[in-house]
Amino acid sequence: MLPGSKPHGQDARPHGHDVHGHDIHGHHRDVSGGWLRPAVFGSMDGLVTNVSLIAGVSGGHGSAHAVVLAGLAGLSAGAFSMAAGEFVSVSSQNELIGAEVRKEQYELEHHPEAERRELAAVFRKRGVDADLAYEVAGQLSRHPDEALGVHVREELGVDYEDLPSPLTAAGASLVTFAIGALIPLLPYLAGFSVLWVALALAAVAAFVGGGLVARITDRPFLRGAARQLLLAGVAAALTYGIGAAVGAVVS
Repeated sequence: MLPGSKPHGQDARPHGHDVHGHDIHGHHRDVSGGWLRPAVFGSMDGLVTNVSLIAGVSGGHGSAHAVVLAGLAGLSAGAFSMAAGEFVSVSSQNELIGAEVRKEQYELEHHPEAERRELAAVFRKRGVDADLAYEVAGQLSRHPDEALGVHVREELGVDYEDLPSPLTAAGASLVTFAIGALIPLLPYLAGFSVLWVALALAAVAAFVGGGLVARITDRPFLRGAARQLLLAGVAAALTYGIGAAVGAVVS
């Protein structure tokens, strides 16, 4: 065997992947835990919110000191507001699901036959023969925890044992909003008190951020990048125009 050659039938493919590098086992990314949505929303919201705020203050002929003050205030207020909103939203959703789970558990304990028929009807709708559906429902009913899980997933569309964490959602939202909001402030904090520098940096961040989000969700990079850049640009332009109009009236 020559040095560096491979035994017959072996190649350089990663274990568990096909010739194209695809995962043949169908493994999925972990999107549970409640962090992805608030993280994505928080970073993009922080960026768009603060670049618009900075543009509005600059459009109203605000000083560099006023821009930095407004930007830091927007960063702090927005981050804590987003975190609080996510915490309350996810907590309320989990509490509602918990109430529905307790209701379903009560029905299983006090009306087992009705729940068995209900579960059998679900299986029949999925193409299972009536007799087999009733038999499977009966087998599941002998295991209360399994039966409860199936009922909740079929009726509520959630896994009550894998609910998102309110603290995780709040923390992800707070941190990513602050990071996104800080980006257009960086030039001012570094001494470049020129609006176009902040706008250019925010435009790059919006383009890259939108593209990365698109890639995470298996969409074209350029489409997601262009969409996010367009939304950020429109928001900044409108806020700049409002600031300029207000500044002209006040002055």
